[in-house]
Amino acid sequence: MNPTVANTHREQFAAIPAPERTLVKAIVGVALVALALGVVGGTVAALARAGFIEVDPNTGYRALTLHGVAVFFYWLFCVQAALLLALTSAELGGALVWRRAAWVGFGLMCFGLLISVSGVFVGLPALYDGTPELVSQTPRAMLAINSGYVALGTGLIMLPLPAIATLLASRRRAPQRRLSAVGFALFVWAGFLAVSGFAAVRAFLPGALWSLELGPFPASQGTDWHVVFHNMHYLPLMATVILWYVLMRELTGVKSVFGERFSKIVFSMYLVFVPPTSLYHMFLEPDLPAAVRVAGSLLSLFVSVPTLTAFLIIIASLELHARHHGGRGLFGWMRMLPWRHPATNAVAVAALSLGLGLSLAFVLIQEKLAPLLSDTFFVPGYFHFFTLGTVTLTLLAALAVVLPALGGRTVWRPEVLRWVPWAAFSGLLVFGLAGVGAGYLGVPRRVFAIAYQGQAPAAWRALMAAMGLGGTVMALALTVFAAGIAVALLPRPGAVRTGAPLTVAWGGAALRPGAAAWVGPVSVLAIVAAMFLFTAIGFELMRALPVTGAGGAGH
Repeated sequence: MNPTVANTHREQFAAIPAPERTLVKAIVGVALVALALGVVGGTVAALARAGFIEVDPNTGYRALTLHGVAVFFYWLFCVQAALLLALTSAELGGALVWRRAAWVGFGLMCFGLLISVSGVFVGLPALYDGTPELVSQTPRAMLAINSGYVALGTGLIMLPLPAIATLLASRRRAPQRRLSAVGFALFVWAGFLAVSGFAAVRAFLPGALWSLELGPFPASQGTDWHVVFHNMHYLPLMATVILWYVLMRELTGVKSVFGERFSKIVFSMYLVFVPPTSLYHMFLEPDLPAAVRVAGSLLSLFVSVPTLTAFLIIIASLELHARHHGGRGLFGWMRMLPWRHPATNAVAVAALSLGLGLSLAFVLIQEKLAPLLSDTFFVPGYFHFFTLGTVTLTLLAALAVVLPALGGRTVWRPEVLRWVPWAAFSGLLVFGLAGVGAGYLGVPRRVFAIAYQGQAPAAWRALMAAMGLGGTVMALALTVFAAGIAVALLPRPGAVRTGAPLTVAWGGAALRPGAAAWVGPVSVLAIVAAMFLFTAIGFELMRALPVTGAGGAGH
């Protein structure tokens, strides 16, 4: 098969009006700045936890706070907003309705980033959740962090409005024309972003008012935080599967073999399954009734349903089309994917990371294990498979496709950049598995000095050293990948050499009847088996510990 360029979205992105291009590029630029700040903070924290560098506790906690604030709040939400607006404009082929509202929302998010980062260095470091009891003695710190999050939340309410208004306007202009699966997904995504913004304002506004002596102490912020955290946890996963769906079409020309209606049902499942499952984030609350704990465990089993279903749709569609074009063997057909494109490699790593993340997350959603593991290094160990391996690499993969189409400049050396996600994955495997093992053995997640006057097990230090080594490789690879993609933001210096085609075109041909796709179901079975394996290991190791304890603050 001779690959040809698959122009599915590329001309649409290139046709986006200049004001929309400027807006999208500006948001992406700020998002990448937030990612850079978060990587610096995370690297310092990892090196300190590993014992490779010595920092005083306050410096360590400031680095950890900077990491969480910059990555978990601003990188993830800014880049989602940019991609939402770019895809909406490209999908409908025109200018955004209410574009000024997007600029106002973007300005609020920039203000929030500035204030939140400044708050990291004021008073006591409050970590990314801004626990009121922790910073109650330094109201200025609470004011900085909470007001920054309020500005971010307000921006998130405003910024998706142009996407919603544009999609609705298209329906008004042509009532007989239905939204495509991507258009429907963008509508759900925009609504979810706005709801998350409202939840953030509701959670952090009381603390900001208290610090200004305009309201009572925010004693209920912890409960409101669980709702915010749950939305922030799963909204990027929904964005991830939407982007996989779009990237599959862009890189291979393949559409879902199940049809657009079924894809819309899958995207709607996030609205059905995600909101009720937030109970498991509250397992560490001491007064949570036993019945609620059991209900939370049962409900949490459904949270991965839409993500796994979307994964099955995408893998099955790719496999069937590849086999139709000559692909052979259980995994041999994968050689026909456009591996020369950095985005393909990033999405492949994201899919592998998702499988590992889901397998480990199953351990933490069980009410018997959650109190024992939630305040250990198990949490950052498993969580980075989601935040970095799955979500961040998918978002960067989308930028690697969208930015060159918007500006005409290619990413830096795609023949080199395509290998970088695998380097990040190697570091992630060491970081994540060492962190999970450390968590099983009781290493605390937010304590920098873990020697405990020489009483700590020797395995703790070895596992933390492995974590630091893996984290360093992971951070360096992520920096190179993001910087290589950021090159596409620079002005185009005349003609740019695009090189050989990096995509393939499989779409359009009818599939052979009776074709079968096995990789998706086999992958899901492997994930289920890994869930039970990691759970069994957890229970056995927990029984072996001399002391059992419960955590206190949740995620």
